[in-house]
Amino acid sequence: MFSTQENERYARHIVLKGIGGPGQQKLKKAKVLVVGAGGLGSPVVAYLAAAGVGRLSIADDDQVSLSNLQRQIVHSMGDIDKNKALSAAEFARRVNNDISTVALSKRIDEENALPLVAAHDMVVDGTDRFSSRAVVARAAELTKRPLISGAVSMFDGQVSVIAPHLSDARGQQGPTFECLYPHTPDDEDLPACESVGILGAVTGVIGTLMAMEAIKLITGLGEPLIGRLLLYDGRAAKFSELKYRRKN
Repeated sequence: MFSTQENERYARHIVLKGIGGPGQQKLKKAKVLVVGAGGLGSPVVAYLAAAGVGRLSIADDDQVSLSNLQRQIVHSMGDIDKNKALSAAEFARRVNNDISTVALSKRIDEENALPLVAAHDMVVDGTDRFSSRAVVARAAELTKRPLISGAVSMFDGQVSVIAPHLSDARGQQGPTFECLYPHTPDDEDLPACESVGILGAVTGVIGTLMAMEAIKLITGLGEPLIGRLLLYDGRAAKFSELKYRRKN
C-alpha cells in the first residue's frame, strides 16, 4: 500500500502503462547498490531516488572537490571535502524522504564486494577505474545479480547490462563482463579524466540511461541491454549498438 504522499508523488508512474501500481511497488521493495557517486553515479542516484527505489546504497571512498561540480550534479559547493557517498545520500533524502539511503564511505574491493552485492537486488557501477569495475562484475556474477555498467570519456559514453544468469532477447544465456572485456587493461594505461577532460553533460546522458536500465530490470519493463553495448557519440549526437555474445 502507498501512503497519500506516495500516491501523489508517484502519480505519473502509477498511471503509466507498463509501470502502474504493481511496478511502483516493485520499485519500493527494490534494493539497489550504486558504486561510485561521481559523474555517472550522480544522475543514477537522482533518478532512482525520485523513482522511489526503496533502499538506495551508495558506495564511494572519495571526497567532493571543486573540479567535480562541473558534472557531479548531486554535490554542491557546501559539500566540498565531504565524502561523496554521504553527500549523495543526503541529496537522495532531500529528493525523496520516503526511501531509505545507506552511505558506504569505502572502496569496493575483493574483500567486501561479495557480501555488499549479495545484500542488494542489483548493482549499478559508475566507477572510473577498470580494476574496480572488474571486481564489482565478478561479485555480481557470483551472486547472480544484474550489473548495469557505464563508462564515459571526453565526448562519448557507453552502457550495458551484464547478467550471465539471465537470457537475452534471443533466448541465449547472457554474456559475462569478460565476454565484453576479454583483456583487463591496467588503470594507468587508460586515459584519465584529469588529463583528457570530459564534457559534463555526457555523464548525464549515460548516467540517466543507466538509471533507466535499473528501472526496467526492477519493473520488468521492456528489453534490457543484455548482450548489447549502447554507444553514444556526443559530438555527432548519434547512438549506435554493438552486440556481443557469451564465450564459453
